[in-house]
Amino acid sequence: MSPREPTTPREPTTPREPVEDGPSARWLARFSMAERSVHHVTALLMLVCLVTAALLYFPFLTTLVGRREMIKDVHVWCGFALPVPIVLGLLSRAFRADVRRLNRFAPHDWEWLRRRDRRDVRGGRGILPVGKFNAGQKLNASFTAGAILIMLGTGEILTFPGPWPDEWRTGATFVHDWLFLIVLVVTVGHLWMAFGDRGALAGMRTGRVDLGWARRHHAGWADAAAKAQAGPTDGEDGEKSGQAGAELTKRPPGRS
Repeated sequence: MSPREPTTPREPTTPREPVEDGPSARWLARFSMAERSVHHVTALLMLVCLVTAALLYFPFLTTLVGRREMIKDVHVWCGFALPVPIVLGLLSRAFRADVRRLNRFAPHDWEWLRRRDRRDVRGGRGILPVGKFNAGQKLNASFTAGAILIMLGTGEILTFPGPWPDEWRTGATFVHDWLFLIVLVVTVGHLWMAFGDRGALAGMRTGRVDLGWARRHHAGWADAAAKAQAGPTDGEDGEKSGQAGAELTKRPPGRS
């Protein structure tokens, strides 16, 4: 029997997302009260629209629940109210800043979409310099905003069909029904992702996130905050300097 050959140490592999450790002593303010209010009210209205639409769309649910006219009225009123919190949110400077971030696609966003290891972490930091929002969140925000506008327009045609010709009403019904199914799938996926990430959920619930979570998921945003804390430099925009620096705090979550 030959002696066992010494084994060669394996090269360390890129670690995936580590197990969530305890919160660090420092926190980053992620969402203001205005931003969270816009998100929560819009989400509530969207969920009511989807649930009532399902009750009107699927015959077995319609038979099970009944009260079709009342459900239809709730669906219509919540549908027309959907853009209201977003429009009111534009009064908030923090909300407007986030809208600009969501509309800005940087080179690392395209790389984030292309790479399968986009969520990998090295040394406690994400391998890509993701800003406050990753490319998936930006696409989801754009899709949701577009879907709300289309559903609002087609819903107006279906609710007040008088002025519209038959082909417009037929087209509006087709678009409204199929877009409902797409929005339903996207919303379920969004909720699945959110409830699987306690850090992101805490950020939307309390407005603050752990600094370690920020470095793992939004390394560019966390770096900008740390750099801004050391002192802003000339030529840096708001996302990379002063605004981020003001967000870095040692206060625990849940306090404004």
